[in-house]
Amino acid sequence: MLVDFFLMLRSAGIPVSVTEYLTLLDALSRRVAGYSVDDFYYLARASLVKDERHFDRFDRVFGAHFQGMQELFDEVVGEIPEEWLRLAGMGNLSEEEKQQIEALGGWEKLMETLRERLAEQRERHQGGSKWIGTGGTSPFGAYGYNPEGVRIGQNGSRNRRAVKVWDRREFKNLDDSVEIGTRNIKVALRRLRQFARRGAAEELDLDDTIRSTARNAGLLDLKLVPERHNSVKVLLFLDVGGSMEDHVKICQELFSAARSEFKHLEYYYFHNFIYESVWKDNGRRMRERVPTDELMHTYGSDHKLIFIGDASMSPYEIIHPGGSVEHWNEEPGAVWMGRLLHTYGNAIWLNPEPVQRWEYTPSIGITREIMNERMFPLTLAGLDQGIKELQS
Repeated sequence: MLVDFFLMLRSAGIPVSVTEYLTLLDALSRRVAGYSVDDFYYLARASLVKDERHFDRFDRVFGAHFQGMQELFDEVVGEIPEEWLRLAGMGNLSEEEKQQIEALGGWEKLMETLRERLAEQRERHQGGSKWIGTGGTSPFGAYGYNPEGVRIGQNGSRNRRAVKVWDRREFKNLDDSVEIGTRNIKVALRRLRQFARRGAAEELDLDDTIRSTARNAGLLDLKLVPERHNSVKVLLFLDVGGSMEDHVKICQELFSAARSEFKHLEYYYFHNFIYESVWKDNGRRMRERVPTDELMHTYGSDHKLIFIGDASMSPYEIIHPGGSVEHWNEEPGAVWMGRLLHTYGNAIWLNPEPVQRWEYTPSIGITREIMNERMFPLTLAGLDQGIKELQS
């Protein structure tokens, strides 16, 4: 069984040598690990993997090879989420039925119709196709379906089709203390670091000290230099809320790794796209916002921009005044993004959505075009590509 495991690791591109395999066998014979799968996992990883960048690949191979052990428990243990039961009473449309539902026909028509409904409607409606209500196929209300609609009074997203949300939503700050899973990300981010010596001479320069002492006939001549500091300056913009709730874990890991790797890091939050303001604290985002203009005048053009978001939204949010899902923006998001990219030449967008879905989401295509194709998947390989782009 272990021979097959060893060969699978080699096939997956992990440079495992015979010597390391023999080390694992020796450790097992000495009973270094107990009889639990967890103990064996950590022993095998410590024995066989030399580079922490291969940890994720090792995990996948380990899970695939020893999957049968876990399946013994999966057959008899299960859990039904409470949400499944709570939503069981709601009407569910088939894909064919959804395709037959037509949008009203553009942003102006949608807003004009909403004004008419607000003026005319006098009672509660459920399951219809016209009035503001719940269920059904109306473009206005909650817990229904429409290709383009205004979500009103619904707890969370369901179909991710809303053009605008008529509710105040609370977002949570990302946790920058997350450590599990950040190791490989830190390795990738270190490639961006540029060191420079600044300040008072406090660090011993050993090579220069040896040369100077030799020239001084053996009389000690200490040479000091300023301490080296990471000189890269990063502006990090994090998309929160809505569809980004699916990607909180990976975003927290990247955020935590960035906080530890870059001395000069400033971060701000946004929702879906950049507009006239951003914020530092999601709990106070309605009261304490930072104008984007002010931000561009505060941080120099030597900063490198990193946007993290799935870029999945209504195209109106990018190209149309008033298109923001949460407020009325006087200028389109594309205009504000253009100003940022003009100010900061080095910029990338990291997208946690799988690449195979990008071509089916129009807003991702628009964002990629605005970013001059500098959008990369939020994977280790994508992060490597993005870092190389920032270095160019």
